[in-house]
Amino acid sequence: MKTSIYNLKAENIGEITLPKAYFDVKASDKLIALAIRIYLANQRSAHAKTKERSDVSGTMKKMWAQKGTGRARHSTAKAPQFVGGGVAHGPSGLQNFKLNLPKKQKKLALTSLLTKFAQNKSIMVVDGVKALPPKTKEGWNFIDLLEKENKLLADSKKIGIVTSQPLDNITRAFGNIPGINLLSLKSLNVYDLSKQNFLIFTKNAVSKLSK
Repeated sequence: MKTSIYNLKAENIGEITLPKAYFDVKASDKLIALAIRIYLANQRSAHAKTKERSDVSGTMKKMWAQKGTGRARHSTAKAPQFVGGGVAHGPSGLQNFKLNLPKKQKKLALTSLLTKFAQNKSIMVVDGVKALPPKTKEGWNFIDLLEKENKLLADSKKIGIVTSQPLDNITRAFGNIPGINLLSLKSLNVYDLSKQNFLIFTKNAVSKLSK
């Protein structure tokens, strides 16, 4: 699959072939959903914690005599059945929500999602971004020029800019623009990609995927 390459003036300067291993695979919606679920589960941490009877402050004195009262036998007021006592079998704050996804499935989920972007023609490749001035105004102008060239981009509310590695000038140019999300190949994941409507790849990022 081929797509056009644009420069900083939003001029079409040629075409580039997207690597089949990432943009032309048999997409699996179920695997994408599973990868997102596992990603979110691994971001989760345990916060809920209750006090057991050993954590509750108070006396250890026996509630009443063992025999002769006609009532049930009890130990201290810290027992779970009493108001103010410890909680039985409550959350400890050590719950483990971690889930694992095999590397092959993780990669297939990522390539499935990238394939969907390619099939929907929601991908654009740009070149020369290292020369973009690190100013928000320049970032706005660049996006405006690209939107005039691509209607899908213009209609997208969330746009992901994918670079081979984090670039300081790109961060400063687009960091304050609403709806623009900066992504890097080193930390690319299904969850972040799934939140985008359109992807703008740098030529260098596509070249590294090809290798």
